[in-house]
Amino acid sequence: MFGVIRDIWHKIAAAHRSADETGAGTVLEFFVPRLKRAFFIRMSVVALLAAVVFGFVLIPCVINGESMVPTFPAHGFTFCWRGKYLFGKPRRGDVVIIRYADKVYFLKRIVGLPGETVEFRNGDLYINGQRQTEPYVHYICDWNLPPRTVEPRHYYVVGDNRSQPIEQHKFGQVLAGKIAGAPLF
Repeated sequence: MFGVIRDIWHKIAAAHRSADETGAGTVLEFFVPRLKRAFFIRMSVVALLAAVVFGFVLIPCVINGESMVPTFPAHGFTFCWRGKYLFGKPRRGDVVIIRYADKVYFLKRIVGLPGETVEFRNGDLYINGQRQTEPYVHYICDWNLPPRTVEPRHYYVVGDNRSQPIEQHKFGQVLAGKIAGAPLF
């Protein structure tokens, strides 16, 4: 089977190759290379590196939802940079990507740290009873949420778009281990 595929490949490549045997031929030779051992080794290395990088270091994420508008568009694309919190902990104000379920991630902002008391009064965020300035919130909000203390090893997250009723949002405490990383851009 491989011999048949190789013969077809060579016929296609031969029709577009110059007589130059140095390998410096045409642009098409770049896209239709000779099937030699070195080619398969290079392809294997590239495939392995891509699997490692895009499977463990930079996870591709599709943004589909309005919870972080206008900071992030309702529909877009980013990478989850897994290295962001390897040597440090998340801080208040960080935008993080949270692993919600298998292959489902949420994009949210950290507003409360472990041990802090979080509440919303008439749309304003209060941490430990002090009103917080949130320049990233651009829409009027009327949320009211009684005070709650963030548990140890948890963070309190919420989206930037708070113009919708509080019942329509997914927010709250998230275990630190569920934070997959931060958006790359």
